[in-house]
Amino acid sequence: MIVRDEEGTLRRCLDSVKEVVDEIIIVDTGSRDHTAEIAREFTEKVYEFQWIDDFSAARNYGLERATQDYCMWLDADDVLKPEEAEKIQRLKEEMPVDVDVVMMKYAIAFDEWDRPTFTYYRERLVRNGDRCRFAGRVHEAITPFGTVKYEEIYVEHRKVKASDSNRNLRIYERMVREGEILGPRETYYYGRELYDHGRWRKAGRMLREFLKMPSGWEEDKKEACRLLAVCYYKQGHREKGLHSLLRGLAYGAPRPELCCDLGGWFLEEQMWETAVYWYEQALQAPRPEKGFCRENSRGYLPCLQLCVCWYRLGNYDKALYYHKEAGRWNPRGKEYLRNVPFFENLAYCK
Repeated sequence: MIVRDEEGTLRRCLDSVKEVVDEIIIVDTGSRDHTAEIAREFTEKVYEFQWIDDFSAARNYGLERATQDYCMWLDADDVLKPEEAEKIQRLKEEMPVDVDVVMMKYAIAFDEWDRPTFTYYRERLVRNGDRCRFAGRVHEAITPFGTVKYEEIYVEHRKVKASDSNRNLRIYERMVREGEILGPRETYYYGRELYDHGRWRKAGRMLREFLKMPSGWEEDKKEACRLLAVCYYKQGHREKGLHSLLRGLAYGAPRPELCCDLGGWFLEEQMWETAVYWYEQALQAPRPEKGFCRENSRGYLPCLQLCVCWYRLGNYDKALYYHKEAGRWNPRGKEYLRNVPFFENLAYCK
């Protein structure tokens, strides 16, 4: 783990994993609170590392000191529920000896029921050795290698404080100033950081540059098309936004998120039948096995919007049906609850 000023979450994290790991290594990149003292309650292997605007350098400093056969990485605001820790213990006991990388689910957002709504796989458990190294100053990752195993084990990201929202963009801009050549992953994430800061024109330029690159993860290409569409909208170019969404279809079967975006474009144009088509595609799309998965795009969101579309088309039975379906997906959803009185009155009038 790499940490800095994490006294509010570090103990929670380490308490959740201490029974299933054989070694804990903490790399402190400059804490000014009680982070180091808390870390030493769990391990003697607490190291100081001068922060140099490079997440991989800090993480690899810790990996170089690992002595076990496999390495597992976490952030201080991550946590393992007891049932997930039990899964890891069983995995340690039963995992085939030829496995090099274990991909586990990373849950970073949750609904009103505390159910994960945004998940994706990360390379969580990696065979120790020269290939077990992070790359990338920001949005760092270990490139999976050898035999890769996917597991339904969830690591939950539970933030309790805001991070420096400008840090990642600042690092990317420093890389550009220093003349560093950005690869596909860096170009994509630089575009994302610009997007998150509302710098639509430059974000669009970086995302287009990424899409032109022959290499790059297909899932990132799909997401780049969605982000680029928003960049166009923000600059008043709705047609270009649609073209960007349609370009996303070139990278394989459309994900639920893309279907919802296309449905949203046609809904804004009051092209109700076409919007219905795309929202229904979102409901029918299989749950993505890899890449990002936003659960609301598979059920709650398309049901809400199908309710609107069918109402506009005058089919009140279908509108009521999808209203109820939205409630089935998320009974506490604020949009669903806001619609309840309207549809109760509609049913009464009928």
